[in-house]
Amino acid sequence: MPKSPKYLLVGSTEAYSGKSTTVLGLSHQLIQKGLDIAYGKPLGTCLSESEGSLVEEDVEFIGSSLNLSASSKAPTLIALDELAIQKRLLGEDQLNYKQSFIEQYSQLPAKDLVLLEGAGSLDEGCLFDMSLLSIAEAVDAKVLLVCRYTSLLIVESLKSAKERIGNRLIGVVINDIPLSQLEVVEKTLRPYLESIAIPVLGILPKNNLLRSVSVRELVNQLNAQVLCGNGRLDLMMVESLAIGAMNVNSAVKYFRKRHNMAVVTGGDRVEIQQAALETSTQCLILTGQLPPPAFILNRAEELEIPILSVDLDTLTTVEIVDKTFGQVRVHEPIKVNCIRELMAQNFDADRLLSSLGLTPAAV
Repeated sequence: MPKSPKYLLVGSTEAYSGKSTTVLGLSHQLIQKGLDIAYGKPLGTCLSESEGSLVEEDVEFIGSSLNLSASSKAPTLIALDELAIQKRLLGEDQLNYKQSFIEQYSQLPAKDLVLLEGAGSLDEGCLFDMSLLSIAEAVDAKVLLVCRYTSLLIVESLKSAKERIGNRLIGVVINDIPLSQLEVVEKTLRPYLESIAIPVLGILPKNNLLRSVSVRELVNQLNAQVLCGNGRLDLMMVESLAIGAMNVNSAVKYFRKRHNMAVVTGGDRVEIQQAALETSTQCLILTGQLPPPAFILNRAEELEIPILSVDLDTLTTVEIVDKTFGQVRVHEPIKVNCIRELMAQNFDADRLLSSLGLTPAAV
């Protein structure tokens, strides 16, 4: 008889908590331990068109990173966007998504474990009867919650989640913890959560590379023109943003305190551009569509620093870049090895497997 797969649903208390990071690192660990896995994201948030059909970008990226076969990538049923919500509210979409989910996922090839990535919160998808708990109940899945650390106040959202999810909650991952807060998380938060039956399976320190964005992503978000450094867009990772609006002496002091930054300044601020190129700058973003002089372009080429030009004012440019930092994704290949190392060092995969009844020795 074919084996009946176990399901693990990776959810979060709020959006952009690090679910994809957790799934990517965990999947790699499980494959190394000999498990045959499938991965899917029933509710899509990052869909694009490929060969005439819609694909979920996270599923494609994670599937490619793990070398999963097409049959090991489970289908995405719906894109959670404004149009889908509107159709549902108007009664134009009356599909029973939960039943469709059960039917489609029951047709997956036999696997040891099916990893599902949930939506942005416990409630997202409830309009379609596809909230986190509804999905978990549909396939009898255990739930692993990812929570981004802000302060000890996160204990309230985790305790509330435990009360809602009950015994399906197999553990939590506390993510993006500043180094200065690691001790209080280990000595105060973890013992309390364990005492109320919330296993803490991962404590992940803040990692600047994972919170960075590639210059290519900034190009896409800003609809920018690349004036030089086109071949370096995927290699240059931006960790911070600096605005070159002061005098050059102040700018030099300011820039020297920053690391791996993108500098936003006017196309006419040549002295600021020059100062930025001599510090830890990953790219220059010039506003006002004013081209820099040839010597700035030549120096940037020598240093292999991309220069972007945008048809936006400085305030709008900064707002877009800030939003991009707030919605960081793991799709830059340079982050994959970092994620694997971070999870291998800070996540207890053996304890997870044991709780699922999939101890490494039994696999």
